[in-house]
Amino acid sequence: MRSLNLFGVWDYVVLCIVLLISSGIGIYYRFTGGKQKTLREYLLADKSMPIMPVAFSLMASFMSAITLLGVSSENYTFGFQFIVINISYGIFTPVAAYLYLPVFFRLQATSAYEYLEKRFGQTARLAASLAYTMQMVFYMGVVLYAPALALEAITGISQLAAILSVGLVCTFYSTIGGMKAVLMTDVFQSLLMFAAVFSIIICAGIEQGGLSGVWEVASRYGRTDMLNFNPDPTERHSWFTLILGGGITFLSLYAVNQTQVQRYLTVKDLKAAQRALWLNWPILTALSLSTSFAGLSIYSRYAKCDPVCAGEINMSDQLMPYYVVEMMGHIPGLSGLFVAGIFSASLSSVSASLNSLAAVTIEDYYKPLYRYFRGVELSDRLANISSKIIALTFGFASLGVAFLAQYLEGVLQASLTIFGVVGGPLLGFFTLGMFTTTANERGAITGLVSGLSLALWMAFGGPKPPLKKLPVSIEGCDYLFNNKTVCSPINTRPDSEYFWLYRVSYLYNGVFGLIATCVVGYVISWLIDKIACTEKRPMNPNLFIPPLARRLEKQWETPLKMNEMKSYEE
Repeated sequence: MRSLNLFGVWDYVVLCIVLLISSGIGIYYRFTGGKQKTLREYLLADKSMPIMPVAFSLMASFMSAITLLGVSSENYTFGFQFIVINISYGIFTPVAAYLYLPVFFRLQATSAYEYLEKRFGQTARLAASLAYTMQMVFYMGVVLYAPALALEAITGISQLAAILSVGLVCTFYSTIGGMKAVLMTDVFQSLLMFAAVFSIIICAGIEQGGLSGVWEVASRYGRTDMLNFNPDPTERHSWFTLILGGGITFLSLYAVNQTQVQRYLTVKDLKAAQRALWLNWPILTALSLSTSFAGLSIYSRYAKCDPVCAGEINMSDQLMPYYVVEMMGHIPGLSGLFVAGIFSASLSSVSASLNSLAAVTIEDYYKPLYRYFRGVELSDRLANISSKIIALTFGFASLGVAFLAQYLEGVLQASLTIFGVVGGPLLGFFTLGMFTTTANERGAITGLVSGLSLALWMAFGGPKPPLKKLPVSIEGCDYLFNNKTVCSPINTRPDSEYFWLYRVSYLYNGVFGLIATCVVGYVISWLIDKIACTEKRPMNPNLFIPPLARRLEKQWETPLKMNEMKSYEE
């Protein structure tokens, strides 16, 4: 084992400055403007945000520390094929912008799940809202735990310190500063994420004599293949799985997810929201591509001495911080800047989730219960105070999950899989409502349960064949006695002996969940209507995608207010 340059004084100074700046932004927005006194300002930033901060926030909301550590590790371990997923972002951005987004903008509801109540009923709304809430609480805990797990082994920062520092700072500025603070800190933290990734690429370029040197080493050892066009769904990564599976994942996050829908509603109108979504695409792609190349950059250093096989680190997710402290630890403050970027990735994801969970809880649970028991509507002042308390509560809940995560075996992979598995069926749930007039509540809920069941079965059923990792070597590790060992996974059991569904690419979990939800939901809805001889009634065009809405307007002449029609056409 080798001793590394662990954190020094200047590294802690840089990290503390970043955390203080994030907290300072929350304090600034607490005492400026409307001072977060109304629910509209606290949850929707008074619908006055510029496009650029919203675009950055759309990217940062789901590009967490798990992404930075995981995407670089993916390219190091499996090769550069993963970058094809960025094509799917460009293909599905217009689908989200021009089909799904107009529906939410016409509704103008703080909770995206209010749509489901208007389209199907209260049970549908609560089912989707509950699934989202449980998903995000667990996800936030893992977002806090994952970087702490990696950074503890490399930098000397304890899990306790890492979890508490990120969790408490994030909870603090999200609670007092509201959506404006979240959006502006996302911009600041996004820049730090880019700085962390580019510091690795620049360092590797200097070591290898240029970026071409990095590519040459990766190519020599089989890391640059991007031409896998195999349509077999059991192929882990191919153009088909990455574009289709990645596209459905993108839609589940950017078309119907509460966290993103709430961000769209912080701008003044639909066109501004669509521009923000389009601007998000190159920002998201730039970070994805640079993080992927950072994985190759790290590999160029360890092509002949893999730190995992050499016993220097325990898991591949620790490769990025390990590289930083080994290669840049001697430069005062640079390791601190990198760790600040990792922490910022966690901050941006957790803060986005806290604000959105507060919105969902207020709109989907607290207001209806208050109305039921008190017989009056919840006042804006009380709702605003309650939303801050709720955000604070969810922040502490995520801290609890983060600490509990260390006792659950495989929680990181399991929770990330759940995050994708729930997204596909929820996308199908919204799609049934927006794209068809046949779907009804009982059919749609049956479809949602079917989609979730199938996706969860695919994700967690087993046994599954081991992943086919590209070979790594320790023949260049001068400090090891046995320097001729090649560390490669060995699987003596053919993949064909495993159940087919367990061999399907993980990226298809959401696709299968989406298809099952839509097919089962539509068929059951159709059968219910036929058996019950339900008479077709006029439906509000505002609840459907624009092409279908225009057809319904002509067919049923639904009485719409002029301002609603104008908003719809915009």
